[in-house]
Amino acid sequence: STCACVEYYGKALESLIKQVKIMSIHGKMKHKRNKIFTEFRKLPGGILVCTDVMARGIDIPEVHWVLQYDPPSSASAFVHRCGRTARIGNVGSALVFLLPMEESYINFLSINQKCPMQEMKPQTNVLDLLPKLKSMALADRAVFEKGMKAFVSYVQAYGKHECNLIFRIKDLDFASLARGFALLKMPKMPELRGKCFPDFTPVTVNTDSISFKDKNREKQRQKKLEEQR
Repeated sequence: STCACVEYYGKALESLIKQVKIMSIHGKMKHKRNKIFTEFRKLPGGILVCTDVMARGIDIPEVHWVLQYDPPSSASAFVHRCGRTARIGNVGSALVFLLPMEESYINFLSINQKCPMQEMKPQTNVLDLLPKLKSMALADRAVFEKGMKAFVSYVQAYGKHECNLIFRIKDLDFASLARGFALLKMPKMPELRGKCFPDFTPVTVNTDSISFKDKNREKQRQKKLEEQR
């Protein structure tokens, strides 16, 4: 749903999935978008992590799966996203992830968009990659900061969902969500003010001590910290 989520999960997938080309596209890329899109179309296989900037008017041949991690903010966008697969007589699959509290979205789509859906049973023997993602955040401030920004942007986008009777931000399990983003601590943001999260355990490490792997960025950070001191 957001550029920050694309940035974070694109980088995460690059590290977690080997032998597969991972590319990312979002609206803030502007000039780079066409180049990435052209490169992706030429690939024999790969994964494209993207916002709704790729949801319509784009033709990529032989897309087998469209995975919608965030339910789109409008019902029509759901159909446009699904339309990236099964094009010109080909077969394809589209999957949207929903929380139990969001299941009435299925009826909403069937009425609003005449779009019937089938439940896909949860996969078994799934690898838990969150500890590895947490280790990546502890080893590089860039990953840590991307995760925090992604979480904040996700919550803010959720709060602006046009189906706010179904997607109620007050009912979100922020602790589970933070664990899903492999956060090291809860960020400070208005939506979390005054709330306690006993189900979320922050790391014991002082996150200010996490440095950038990029030496130039770390040098600049240390300079700023020195100025503040």
